[in-house]
Amino acid sequence: MERLNGDGPLKIPVLVLAGPTASGKTALAMEVALRLGTEIISADSAQVYRRLNIGTAKPTPLEQARVAHHLVDLIEPDREYSVAEYQTAAFKMITDFYQSGRIPFMVGGTGLYIKAVLDNYAFGEKGGNEELRRELADFAASRGLPALYQKLQKDDPLAAAAIHPNDERRIIRAMEVKILEGRPISDQVRRTEARSSPYDPLFFCLSMDRQQLYGRIEERADLMIKAGLLEETKKLLGSGFKPEDPGLQVIGYRQMAAFLTGRCSFPDALADMKKQTRNYAKRQMTWFKRDGRIRWLSKEEHSFKQMVEIICTAVKELGC
Repeated sequence: MERLNGDGPLKIPVLVLAGPTASGKTALAMEVALRLGTEIISADSAQVYRRLNIGTAKPTPLEQARVAHHLVDLIEPDREYSVAEYQTAAFKMITDFYQSGRIPFMVGGTGLYIKAVLDNYAFGEKGGNEELRRELADFAASRGLPALYQKLQKDDPLAAAAIHPNDERRIIRAMEVKILEGRPISDQVRRTEARSSPYDPLFFCLSMDRQQLYGRIEERADLMIKAGLLEETKKLLGSGFKPEDPGLQVIGYRQMAAFLTGRCSFPDALADMKKQTRNYAKRQMTWFKRDGRIRWLSKEEHSFKQMVEIICTAVKELGC
């Protein structure tokens, strides 16, 4: 299954199917996986959380019985899960697939997860530190985020230039790396650019008319409520998880938790859930449009059957 890429070493082909939320990735991916005799490596930053099923559109037990989905249900909702952790797990999974004679098949909408794997991102050696992260967050709360951003400008001007002054999460992460690693996070970018990737991606992405996609998002949000998203969130809170826990920051759970803790009405929670999901889908499409490797599959131009055939034919042309 390996193939040459230019004059470089043999590389492992990796099939990727991406696209915005609610675009129909799961159904298409399952049919492709069945046709190719492989399984699915999830690239979804929300589905890594256990107990979060309805709001993450996680594959049902019946779907997972038909086609196994890997890298889902990895951690509890009160834990952070870094891109570096995902990358390590995905590297191992791809190797396992390759050694068993199956084409590795990544499916999801988290563009950073996909690029971290395909482009062999360089990460710091020490990972994250929750106590330090809290200290930096407390500094931003007490002294103001601009003060923390000014520290980043001094310690890592290249990173600061690439981060919006209001993006607290990325500012804190950049400061965390500088303190823990003793070198700026921008150094990771330089090291990534100097590394080669062991993979040769066959990268497909779904696209569809924006208004049609927004309609599907609204419909799916209503279906999630009918399926018990509110009750699922209530159960999470009743089990001791907090609204500020990482898993409950996922769209849908964040809004339901806000309603259940009296911070907004239910109509406002549902409206915000739909709005934030639309915004997320827009960001996903912006991210994927920057990647020149992608072969686009338009829902307006291709039927479901045609998309399956296009993907499977491309894989077979590789000799996989």
